[in-house]
Amino acid sequence: MTNTADATDTAPTLGFWRLAQEQPDRLAVVDPDGTEVTYGELLAWSNRIVHGLRARGVTHGGGVAVVMPNGIEMLALYFAALQAGWYLTPINHHLVGPEIAFIVDDSEADVFIGHERFADACEAAAREISLDRDHCFATGKVGGFSPFDEIAAGQPATLPGERDGGQAMHYTSGTTGKPKGVRRKLTGADSDAAAPGSQYFLGMFGIAPYDDNVHICGSPLYHTAVLAFVGASLHVGHPVVLMDRWTPEAMLALIDKYRVTSSHMVPTQFHRLLALPDDVKARYDVTSTRSMVHAAAPCPVEIKQRMLDWWGPSIWEYYAATEGGGTVVSPEQWLAKPGTVGLPWPSSEIRILDDEDQDAPANVPGTVYMKLATADFEYFKDKAKTDANRKAGFFTVGDIGYLDDDGYLFLNDRKSDMIISGGVNIYPAEIEGAFLTHPKVADAAVFGIPHPDWGEEIKAVVEAAPGVEAGDELTAELLAHVGERLAKFKLPKTIDYTTDMPRDPNGKLYKRKLRDPYWANRDTAI
Repeated sequence: MTNTADATDTAPTLGFWRLAQEQPDRLAVVDPDGTEVTYGELLAWSNRIVHGLRARGVTHGGGVAVVMPNGIEMLALYFAALQAGWYLTPINHHLVGPEIAFIVDDSEADVFIGHERFADACEAAAREISLDRDHCFATGKVGGFSPFDEIAAGQPATLPGERDGGQAMHYTSGTTGKPKGVRRKLTGADSDAAAPGSQYFLGMFGIAPYDDNVHICGSPLYHTAVLAFVGASLHVGHPVVLMDRWTPEAMLALIDKYRVTSSHMVPTQFHRLLALPDDVKARYDVTSTRSMVHAAAPCPVEIKQRMLDWWGPSIWEYYAATEGGGTVVSPEQWLAKPGTVGLPWPSSEIRILDDEDQDAPANVPGTVYMKLATADFEYFKDKAKTDANRKAGFFTVGDIGYLDDDGYLFLNDRKSDMIISGGVNIYPAEIEGAFLTHPKVADAAVFGIPHPDWGEEIKAVVEAAPGVEAGDELTAELLAHVGERLAKFKLPKTIDYTTDMPRDPNGKLYKRKLRDPYWANRDTAI
């Protein structure tokens, strides 16, 4: 691997486009198939895409919707949109045709680009969207789609004119109703103006420009934070190693091979890494890691502690959302206050509001509201939803938490997931974390189901670890394990088993898919 960074440079060049022009031979990306792509090569491709899509009528403020796996193509489109003043909408490739079609149309995309791996869903979406087929392109073969390479074919590799910053417009997951696009205004500023912001953002996690940093991406690039970390890494001169289909041992091998220093991860990946046999873990050197950042889902305290014991003080955490953020906690701060998600970002504020919209006292749970001064947003074409989740300029995504006496944020759970049993508030995340500390558990979900006297009782659904037989014996063992860690009123009454927990690759649990059948015959459901 070639990395020509000058670690002694006191004023390093920042910004993907500037870097690519000054250091075109610098390594930018390692594709999942092992192909190494330089900054100059990625710049040339993204430039050709801008010229090609402008020739097809995509103008400033236009949109490009994509359904693609992790790969160079996705990043070429990203840097094209970000220098042409477009909105790039990455779509979850686990969605089906009608769901994809809704996002393509709702985002008002001018172009729809898919991948042959998701051909069936893309073809089904294309039959429902308002775009003409001559604005549909695909990598590989997708029926009725033109080849993706046609966009750049014959176009110049030179920088396009009228360059100004675009935006990624991600859609919220839509686990409760239709997803909504989180849209921010285009500033009209030069594309490279975003680079200092990338340096500032990564700096919150102890990540400096250049040095010997290498970033690994093992989660889908359609996820907001994953794409943001990859983009920021390239803006400050860090090579990015892409994984397509994440597996724990493959990640360890790449960390060892490329001397990886940073990543954006989710707790589910920690759990699966820790489940590897000790002899497998011992094969790989992970001492290069120093800023392995995690978020997106609650991480049980014991799981995080075991990762710190293994990887050293390299596990950082933050709390934010597609809409903005947030808080951040260093390994040292977390060890002093296990379970915290940290202190507010320098440009962020956190408030905890009670049911009367008053500020809750320290250590008293309430709804978490955030404010990020530099990243205002709207839910695209839904002013009512935009206004509904705000209080005095702060927004919420419905999480419950509290601030301790020192201002550190602790999260309890999602408000929509909270169980109320006999008038007592019970937070499933805590119970799920207790299950996940058992070696025979691959995954766990906890939620409330109807009870005639208490209103709700606690139900657990468990995915057993490979080779473990689910049944009464396992149930007794797990309930005893959890009972040693939690108060009796938090214990599930029953455990059901599944072989396919409904999570997306980011660790997001689609809990309603598990919970709704238990409430199907009720007049109301949580």
